[in-house]
Amino acid sequence: MFKKTLAQPEAMEQLGAELYAACRALQVNGMIVYLLGDLGAGKTTFVRGFLQAMGHTGIVKSPTYTLVEPYTLQQHPIYHFDFYRLTDPYELELMGIRDYFQDDAFCFIEWPEKAPGIAKSDLTIRIEIMETTRSVIIESGSDRGKDALQRLK
Repeated sequence: MFKKTLAQPEAMEQLGAELYAACRALQVNGMIVYLLGDLGAGKTTFVRGFLQAMGHTGIVKSPTYTLVEPYTLQQHPIYHFDFYRLTDPYELELMGIRDYFQDDAFCFIEWPEKAPGIAKSDLTIRIEIMETTRSVIIESGSDRGKDALQRLK
C-alpha cells in the first residue's frame, strides 16, 4: 500500500506522471487501474498526468457521457472509462467492453463499483477529499501492480 497527501491539483497530475514513469521503467505495457473517489476528487486529473507524461498534448476530459475516451500514445492503446452514469452493467457488454482489456492497453476506470466484476484491477487508487488536500491510497491487485507500486515508493 502507498499513501500520500497532495496539497494542489498539480500534485495529482504529477502522481499520474509518476505512475507512467514507474510503468515505463518496468517496461509495463498495459495495466487496469481503478480510480475511486467522489466527484471532483481528481480522478481525471490523475489520468491527465499519466497521458501527458506519455506525450499527449490535447485536452483530457472525463468520459462521463461517452463511457470511454480512447487514446493511442507510443503505440499503446489507452482507455479512460467513466461509469458514473451507467445504469445497467449490461450496457458495457453491448459495447464490447471486454475487447478493451488487452494486455498492451492501459485502462483507467472511474466508478468501477458500478460494473462489478468487469475486470480485475492491477492497481486501485482511492482519492479522498480532505478540507484543503487530497488523501491518495494506492493498492495493488496483481504482480504487475505490485511492481509498479514498489517503483512509486
